Amino acid sequence: MTFTTTTLRATALAIASVALSLGAAAQSGEQIAFFTKNQTNPFFQVVRLGADNAAKQMGASITHYIPNKPDSIPEQLSQIDDVIIKKPSAVVFTPVDYKAMGAGVQKINAAGIPVVNVTDRSEAGKFVAFVGASDYELGLVTGRYLLKTLGGKGGVVILEGVKGSLVSADRVRGFTDALKEFPQVKLLASQPGNFQRLQGLQVMENLMQTHPQIDGVMAANDAMGTGAIEALEGANRKSQVVGINGTKEAVDAVKAGKMLASGDYNGYLQGCVSTMLAIRELRKLPVPKEVVFKAGVIDKSNYQASDVPLDKRSCPKWEDAIKG
Repeated sequence: MTFTTTTLRATALAIASVALSLGAAAQSGEQIAFFTKNQTNPFFQVVRLGADNAAKQMGASITHYIPNKPDSIPEQLSQIDDVIIKKPSAVVFTPVDYKAMGAGVQKINAAGIPVVNVTDRSEAGKFVAFVGASDYELGLVTGRYLLKTLGGKGGVVILEGVKGSLVSADRVRGFTDALKEFPQVKLLASQPGNFQRLQGLQVMENLMQTHPQIDGVMAANDAMGTGAIEALEGANRKSQVVGINGTKEAVDAVKAGKMLASGDYNGYLQGCVSTMLAIRELRKLPVPKEVVFKAGVIDKSNYQASDVPLDKRSCPKWEDAIKG
């Protein structure tokens, strides 16, 4: 077959036309603004990876808004103002403070941008839906797991999160309700470690000076739990430690036999589903008003499912993702 100059030009124009139409289609995809609380907590890093994967799978684009100063109210409010100017298709929002950010959400509402609330419930504002897990249930089932392992006896300490944080309050309430089921277990102390590994370590060091025997540690997140383990190892002491979030550091610690268990908050799935839900809402597809994942515990018997590298994971199909 021979090609004339005219044929080649026509072919080139056709290819260019297809390329332009594909480019326009890619640029017309939904624009999602995704807000998380900080850059330091491994949990939110996993949430963002899930969100990225969902956006890629569904042909949308995503921009992350993360305060440089962890959990900064003024910074998140400033980021909200920026997003309102840029007017994305939708917002997926984790408030740095469930009370203080209500006014910010209401500004997004007034701008006519649909909002999905993920992980931490906001006290005010209108949302398409909430996606997350019950912090109370996670505290309850994780606390029970530890106390059953201790045989319902001994002394335990609680490492709380940030004072005034709804997440911390609910998880600690779950821990304390679990303790009520085991009257022979004594609560030795309950102190804040502000969800930080270093502070968890320091609080645990101080508690060990006061209490010569600590049989169990209930940490309101994995970072404080791993900090407590480091403190215990430094003092050559042993205690059963549980955390919450199911982060990689916790899974690695469970795998190594250093952490008893971690409540599975499933950040990757929260990132996936909240982003998928926002895109489905924009595409006029059915969405639930709430997706709350069942509380579970990651331990030696089942950690393998959570031990898959993040770059090897993909978001599940929508129907499978919302089953729980």
